[in-house]
Amino acid sequence: DDLLLLPEIYRNSMKKLSILWMMVLGLGLISQSCNNGKTYAEMKEEEREAIKRYIELNDIKVIDEDQFEAQDSTTNVSANEYVLFEESGVYMQVIESGKGEALENGRHEILARYVEARIKLDGTADTLSLNTIPNLYPHPDEFIVTKEKNSLSATFGVNGAMYGAHSSAYVPSGWLLPLNYLKVGRETSARAKVKLILPHSEGTSTASSQVIPCCYEITYQKAR
Repeated sequence: DDLLLLPEIYRNSMKKLSILWMMVLGLGLISQSCNNGKTYAEMKEEEREAIKRYIELNDIKVIDEDQFEAQDSTTNVSANEYVLFEESGVYMQVIESGKGEALENGRHEILARYVEARIKLDGTADTLSLNTIPNLYPHPDEFIVTKEKNSLSATFGVNGAMYGAHSSAYVPSGWLLPLNYLKVGRETSARAKVKLILPHSEGTSTASSQVIPCCYEITYQKAR
């Protein structure tokens, strides 16, 4: 909501965000190949350090999955709790659990508003893409998610901000994990909201290829 208060010059600059981001990605690839020659293992270690510093810098209290389950799959937002899913390395804070129904097996159309930021080595974060400014992005991103037992897969619509930022319909697995614990509804009052910290392996195709950790704030809502 605070993004609505940005000066007009910054709003206008957002229109060029996708193009600038792709230019940055290209320069980043060149830089990685020509300058540092870091190994994948070294890049993953830097990622771990970046996430650790982000957690420290933002006074995040990390709880384990057992405590999360004992709290009925909720996190204490006032204490800035995030649950760590050990297997994936994803951290999640549940801001609003939703007032709808848990996803059943089948296909579901989900609407999402989001802010995506890259976590830098010093623990700070730079916004990469978003769709939370109504005059620039009047519609939320749409993705079709298919659930089969405990498996979730999804694809973005090609007209959304995420597709524009990453030129891919791939929905990060880290975006889907929260849907196992939320009850996403169709009404605005029934939507669910989370914050996420994703290692590259759970992120976008861009993050995966460049070993970029990212943080997100995402609102989920079922399409009518």
